[in-house]
Amino acid sequence: MKTAEYISLEDQYGANNYHPLDIVIGKARGVWVYDVEGRKYLDCLSAYSALNQGHVHPSIQKALFQQAKKLTLTSRAFRNDQLPLFYRELCEMTGYQKALPMNSGTEAVETALKLARKWAYEVKGIARHQAEIITASGNFHGRSITIVSFSSEAQYRDDFGAFTPGFNTVAYGDASAVAAAITPNTAAVMLEPIQGEGGVILPPVGYLAEVKAICERNNVLFIADEIQTGLGRVGKLFACEYENVRPDIMIIGKALSGGFYPVSAILADEPLLGLFKPGDHGSTFGGSPLACAVARASLKVIRDEHLAERSAELGEYFITELRKIQSPHIKEIRGKGLLIGIELKPEAGGARRFCEALMKQRILAKETHQNVIRFAPPLVIDKKTIDWALPRIRRVLRMK
Repeated sequence: MKTAEYISLEDQYGANNYHPLDIVIGKARGVWVYDVEGRKYLDCLSAYSALNQGHVHPSIQKALFQQAKKLTLTSRAFRNDQLPLFYRELCEMTGYQKALPMNSGTEAVETALKLARKWAYEVKGIARHQAEIITASGNFHGRSITIVSFSSEAQYRDDFGAFTPGFNTVAYGDASAVAAAITPNTAAVMLEPIQGEGGVILPPVGYLAEVKAICERNNVLFIADEIQTGLGRVGKLFACEYENVRPDIMIIGKALSGGFYPVSAILADEPLLGLFKPGDHGSTFGGSPLACAVARASLKVIRDEHLAERSAELGEYFITELRKIQSPHIKEIRGKGLLIGIELKPEAGGARRFCEALMKQRILAKETHQNVIRFAPPLVIDKKTIDWALPRIRRVLRMK
């Protein structure tokens, strides 16, 4: 089948809830993908940072195959031999005492919210069902009913109420707004250290540290959603490390499986995660032996191939070179590590047309929030490949 046939089939039978670029990918390896006609493209999205280790990493693939031959699922009704090893390796790598695995990032966020509320009632002493959680405008934490309840994006909310109560949204990047929003019923503040889906928005330097200090003074939990920014994407294992902030609850996902299998988790210390008792929360597939084997291999690749360090070095180079591009369309170039956003001026006509033009240059990037092109290639990219991409990006950004 050809590209047009696949697209027609998808349009006929699939729900129209995405607006993908019109490329049909048939195979991939490393930073390169190939469409069904065999054309080669550079992936500069990494499945929204799920592919930090690159496409079809051989070590992770081997772990998947080996585990799939032995045992894939037990549910949590029984123990399996991969989960304890995953717990230990994840906690040793991140410095947290406990972990709770789930599947999608949305599930992990919901898990963190449930834990924060349970802590509010059992430890802080907030009246039952009165806990409040502070979030930030421009956030993207997922698409469940509860999560869209505190989204500030109209499309994510307008047709999906009634909404879950208990959330208070304040301006992102404004620590004083967080402080002003805290009440005796505040259980937690949940933030993205960098808002990826929001347009690669970096808060002011010191913001995370100040928010964490405000939380500590007010006996409020600090939850960091590092699903996109974590596991090496921004030049450190976690974005919070740039300000030496250790969240009370860390939410991770995406690159935790290297793109092979849905794996997410929350991380916290014993006093918090110890609050969950049997029956409080669970998942049939969360913590499965297949998921754990894949995640263990994915973490090993991040560590052994020094992906965070590569991201820091190559991200600095990529951003520096992008900022040399002279284009009347560019408003700002910003980023951290290999999470980079090019914000275009409103009169540029939107980022979509530039992403379509980049595809013709064999580079796959995606627009976000209408006027931002996001570049987030796999962390296994090298300088030679970035140099291959730069003149093509320059050509597109200079088009009329």
